[in-house]
Amino acid sequence: MAVIMGTAGHIDHGKTSLVRALTGIDCDRLEEEKRRGITIELGFAYFTLPDGERMGVVDVPGHERFVRNMVAGATGIDFVLLVIAADEGVMPQTREHLEICSLLGIRQGLVALTKIDMVEPDLLELAKEDVATFLKGTFLENAPIYPVSSVTGEGLEELRQAIYARNREMAPKRREDLFRLPVDRVFTLKGHGTVVTGTLISGRAKPGDDVELLPSRRPSRIRSIQTHGMDVQEATPGHRTSINLAGLDVEDIRRGDVVARPGTLFPSPRWVISLTCLSSSPRALRHRAEIHFHHGAKEVPARLYFYDRDKLAPGETALAEVRFSPENGEETLMAGVFGDRCVIRAFSPLRTVAGGSVLIPLDSAPRRRDIGPDMQARLLAMPDAIDQAGEEERLVTQLELAGSHGATQAALSVLTNLDNRRLEKLVQSLSGKGRIACYDKEGRAWIASSALNRLSETALARAAEFHKREPLKPGMAKGVLIPAQLPPKLAHFMLEKLIRSGALVAEGDLVRLADHRVSLASDQSLLREKLLKAHQNSPMTPPNLKDVLEELGVTPKEAAPVLKLLQQEGLLIKVSEGLWYDADAIEELKKRTRMWFETHDDLTPGDFKEVTGGLTRKYLIPLLEYFDRERFTMRVGDKRQLRGRAS
Repeated sequence: MAVIMGTAGHIDHGKTSLVRALTGIDCDRLEEEKRRGITIELGFAYFTLPDGERMGVVDVPGHERFVRNMVAGATGIDFVLLVIAADEGVMPQTREHLEICSLLGIRQGLVALTKIDMVEPDLLELAKEDVATFLKGTFLENAPIYPVSSVTGEGLEELRQAIYARNREMAPKRREDLFRLPVDRVFTLKGHGTVVTGTLISGRAKPGDDVELLPSRRPSRIRSIQTHGMDVQEATPGHRTSINLAGLDVEDIRRGDVVARPGTLFPSPRWVISLTCLSSSPRALRHRAEIHFHHGAKEVPARLYFYDRDKLAPGETALAEVRFSPENGEETLMAGVFGDRCVIRAFSPLRTVAGGSVLIPLDSAPRRRDIGPDMQARLLAMPDAIDQAGEEERLVTQLELAGSHGATQAALSVLTNLDNRRLEKLVQSLSGKGRIACYDKEGRAWIASSALNRLSETALARAAEFHKREPLKPGMAKGVLIPAQLPPKLAHFMLEKLIRSGALVAEGDLVRLADHRVSLASDQSLLREKLLKAHQNSPMTPPNLKDVLEELGVTPKEAAPVLKLLQQEGLLIKVSEGLWYDADAIEELKKRTRMWFETHDDLTPGDFKEVTGGLTRKYLIPLLEYFDRERFTMRVGDKRQLRGRAS
């Protein structure tokens, strides 16, 4: 795996001169840089290693005004060469650069004590002691210090061999499957078009691959790829990479944009991060503080919102939500992955004050009020838990936080920063243990079992409430149980699970609790019997409903649920408004009508009077119209024909 070395240090301590002396490459590519003698933009060089491979070098600016460029350059490097001039010693940007490297998760490096030709031997020894003292308590505490001179060449070969050795010893872990190239430079190359450069954080790509530019989601295609000035057929992680993009103009691309494969990253206006305030910070970070937020090659204004405090004191670590401030009236979106490092700089005075790890880089993250102390502790522990148990906990925690919507496997790839092969094994393992469930196999969408259980409990509670409110209804429509915002496939999965478990029973289009039975109050039960008896006593000429209710002293509103129950039970049939028939009487009339049609083709109202045994028009016409509605008969002019026999 390729290794990237970055320089760090105060302005005019000889970083660029040292890189030129070591590699033979001048990193000051801008005319202004050469005129002023300082590095403004990032510079890039490479070592040709003994085995013929090339190791990338990022030369970062040291001037305080260009710290944002330093952060962009330090992102993606594996070890740092801290440059300190022997004649000046440790300076303000030396400290800030070292702090930034620490915040970005860099844990290895070397120290070059430059300009030794400018000091006497005894002062050189004193300078080495001062540097060693300064490095105590930092990740470079035990790093070797190499005195060198870019002018005389003294010490250069020893430093060069140390760099080669560090390259051989390191084995940086980078994902091979998630292509991400943060853009730190964009330009037009005559005859080629738009070219972007950056350090390829992870993944691979080839000419002809489809990509998109984030956060704008502009589509593009890779025309060609270069690494360290050489055309290559595949971009591999850990290399300084230039990509010629089709269909994009320089004006379409901003520094800090990310080139990725379509649909693999999800730009968001807010992130949840683990934030550490530097011990050297002059003051605490306040809740709702405005800050400069650095991630990859991008710097944006933002606000900090703490979960459990009003301020973050120097040396403390806490959970925070970062909301990116709109720019030019447009929402600011950032594309990141779990575990990415970020740096916070204060507005006034402008200096580095904090940094941390990205925990939830998606807008689906719960709001602050929804993450309690226990979940905060779990989130803060995730970056350090890198064994299998830690990876499983990370995945389950992210799904629990995703709540009632769950997450697709593509989103989980970002939320866990696990390569797809490893992620697939984990979801299958956790599914087998019953901790997560796949509710959409085609869309590869998952939900935490705890979240699914909460949804199920809510659905059952809604069902119980419905039955209590509507005791005479045998069941409810499925939509009654499901929150409107729930994904349809998740809703179907949850209901099917409840039905299979026996908690719910499906009857046609309705569902009910397994133990639900239609129940009447004692007065309703008595009314049911009286209504049924009134219609059974005179089955062919039932009384008018209004008359029955007046005789019983019951209002239509009071009778409505009982009548509906009798109808659902199939005991009474509503023929027309106010006219109800006993169900057995209707079946008898249908039977007689069928017998008529055995010897006749048509049925007139007069014929139907004969069929019914002399019923008056008060009953005949409503019954005929009812048979038509029920598609038992069909009206043709003034006559009826039996359905299925009509020509």
